[in-house]
Amino acid sequence: QEKDVSRRFETMDTAQAVGSVTLQGSAQIVAEFFDYSINNILFQRGLYDETYFSREKRYGLPLMITKDKELKDYLRKVTSSLEGWLAAGTISHVVLVIEDVETKDVIERWQFNIDCEKIQETTPQNAPPLKKIQEGIRNLMRQLVSSVSFLPVIETKCDFDLLFYTEKDAERPASMRMTDERLIEGGQDVALRDFNTGYHKVEGKISYKCIE
Repeated sequence: QEKDVSRRFETMDTAQAVGSVTLQGSAQIVAEFFDYSINNILFQRGLYDETYFSREKRYGLPLMITKDKELKDYLRKVTSSLEGWLAAGTISHVVLVIEDVETKDVIERWQFNIDCEKIQETTPQNAPPLKKIQEGIRNLMRQLVSSVSFLPVIETKCDFDLLFYTEKDAERPASMRMTDERLIEGGQDVALRDFNTGYHKVEGKISYKCIE
């Protein structure tokens, strides 16, 4: 029986709270971050009605998790693939694109850069304890949640797509297809905070289309 992605990381050895995490533990932590961040971006930007979500406390914050079976199953598959790529060090970027359904114009682009250079080390130097990692994730998640305060209101019907920048030899689901970068020309950029597990460093940036 498949476990719910939003719950599966709760069982990590509590001893890791005072020591550095393993490579697999790091991959799980970062994959979980993307699960929560994607859910909350979709909620904050109104791509799904609020009735599709329920509130759940994580990282010391009240966050939104989808109740919709189709979306939940899709994100479960995404998170599983992400965890494998992170453990293998074969992914460098995750991008969530929001586009106008009618015009196909990209109006927002949420990019997360992933540095996997340290995964070859048995125990990376200066690896932070789990508590410090969670603090970094909490600070970044606060920014994601508060982004609605400066982003333009989305007034048209929009959909989203996820882009994954992986190595050529990375294992990919059969449903994954090649695409362009879906960049926004002349848009505004906002840098987000970062967090570091010792094995993986994640940095975020929002690009959005200015409303004339």
